[in-house]
Amino acid sequence: MGTRSVIDIDHFDAVDMRVGRVLAVEEFPEARVPAWKLTIDFGPEVGVKRSSARITNYSLDELRGTLVVAVINFPPRQIGPFSSEVLVLGALDPELGVVLLRPDRGAAIGSRIA
Repeated sequence: MGTRSVIDIDHFDAVDMRVGRVLAVEEFPEARVPAWKLTIDFGPEVGVKRSSARITNYSLDELRGTLVVAVINFPPRQIGPFSSEVLVLGALDPELGVVLLRPDRGAAIGSRIA
């Protein structure tokens, strides 16, 4: 295993990760790598944000209504004609693809990950 960078707690604390609920999932045919366009509700403090997510191993129906964890304070990324405002997090599995990081059902949307 390679050498990993060490960061201090202040750097970690600067990453604002929140619980959100996927409201809508749309196809994204313009993406170079297969992806979905997600609309995610992060609650009243953050609001509704959009993300381009390479999680096509999940169906539209599996994603609608599910809870996800996302970084909300990265700058937006322009992906073709789409502005991706948040980064949805997942584990990279060589066989399964991206495995979403999802909190238990009782987690409130907008909750900060610490």
